Amino acid sequence: MKQLSQFDSIFVYNETTSTPLHISPILIYDPSTAPDGIVRFKDILAKFKERIHKSPVFRRKLVRVPFNLDSPYWIEDKNFDLEFHIRHIALPQPGDWRQFCILLARLHSRPLDLNRPPWEAYIIEGLDNINGMPSGCFAMYLKIHHSAIDGATGNQIIEALHDLDPNSVIITDPDNWEGEEEPSSYTLLKNAYLGMFKSPQKVTRLVKQVINSRREENKGYAGKAFENHGVKDRIRFNNTVTPHRVFGGLRMELQDLKQIKNTVGDCTLNDVLLSIVGGAMRNYLLEKNELPESSLVAGVPISTRTKENSNADGGNEVAGMRLHLRTDIEDPIERLKLIHSDATTTKAYANAVGVELLSTIVNSIPSGLASLGMRVAANTGLTSKTPVFHTIVTNVPGPQFPMYMCGAKAMTWLGAGAPLDGAGLFHTVNSYFGSVFLTFICCREMIPDPDFYHQCINNAYRDLLNAAEALRKPVADKTSSTSKVAPKKKPPVNKAASKVSATADSPK
Repeated sequence: MKQLSQFDSIFVYNETTSTPLHISPILIYDPSTAPDGIVRFKDILAKFKERIHKSPVFRRKLVRVPFNLDSPYWIEDKNFDLEFHIRHIALPQPGDWRQFCILLARLHSRPLDLNRPPWEAYIIEGLDNINGMPSGCFAMYLKIHHSAIDGATGNQIIEALHDLDPNSVIITDPDNWEGEEEPSSYTLLKNAYLGMFKSPQKVTRLVKQVINSRREENKGYAGKAFENHGVKDRIRFNNTVTPHRVFGGLRMELQDLKQIKNTVGDCTLNDVLLSIVGGAMRNYLLEKNELPESSLVAGVPISTRTKENSNADGGNEVAGMRLHLRTDIEDPIERLKLIHSDATTTKAYANAVGVELLSTIVNSIPSGLASLGMRVAANTGLTSKTPVFHTIVTNVPGPQFPMYMCGAKAMTWLGAGAPLDGAGLFHTVNSYFGSVFLTFICCREMIPDPDFYHQCINNAYRDLLNAAEALRKPVADKTSSTSKVAPKKKPPVNKAASKVSATADSPK
């Protein structure tokens, strides 16, 4: 029996039917590399059974303390049933990208059963008409509750399930797993009572850290070294979300993004991707006549997982920072430079106040009080009334080598996050084997036209790529220009463009 941290418990207490809090890696496979070019569902079941002991996440379930007086516990589910968690479905013909995105949106909108180990895997056949992918491909959509994993742990789990070549390696490690009896209410309440006496000690240690962090924060603002990332304008993504979702995304060449980075200089790949997101949101809101004059703000999770805590035991080791997306800037190169400048100062801010301060504070609050506050916030819609950012952008780097499931080569690696009240648009960046995949998931009421938002991302990517290309070419009579707030005008968008273009839409 292992108790969740207060931080992990947030994802249990804050879940509602409209905001299920699971995250999902999504992989598409080419079965032609498998023996005889065929992968059977029973082969995948056998692979899971062989590898499942590599992570405790798969066979443990939640046990709540009566009246939520303390954080829940993980116990090994003695009634674990692998075949309940792995499902087999297929797309109808023609099996194209649009159908696939609609199916993923529907699956992602459904909460997990928290009375069982909180994960499900869907093996999806019939992906016969996705641009650039061979006919007969299949996908694995894996959703795991956020209380159990963060992005880094999710990557480790995915890698543990796969091989590095088409010839599957049979794992012979002993699996000594045993189920557990559920603890009694008396045991849970007794532990909660004893835990109350630890809280004052935690608070005492925390006070000194907060005072030091506050001192450094005040110095930074006084010296104008830190920027204010408060949300000045509410937009359509800062409302209460419905239970319905839309999903989409595109593929980009890692080499193209590196070329942009190297051309502009003094920026990172993450800055480039944030600039693309900023350009996409700018294009979309301009089209709706809803673009604020001030820059939109992104919440950017940061992994705080150390090498000593890098196994796939689960849980969340994350902090976060806020960055301006510079949606007030029309020129893509200027936007990228300003995003990099902001990221640099924000990282200095994070170092000054301590990136782990938020999780430290959460873990120091008495459990009963914390659970009550979280449930009140979730039930009253407080988070949507006081938004702290306009969207979430998470970047989870993956391996730059191919992986195989039962001999089938993984061609793409996508991701889907958890839209929240007050932050209904969630962007996920996954890099894998020379490609970068930028996906979005959102409340359907906020983006009723996901094809158009997909196109806005594509256009932002193309604009930045073309601008970087122009910088590399010598231009006669080049005149200097300064960045300025561009007037609100609709971007030139080719609404007839295909969602599955060969270069930047669905995986090619």
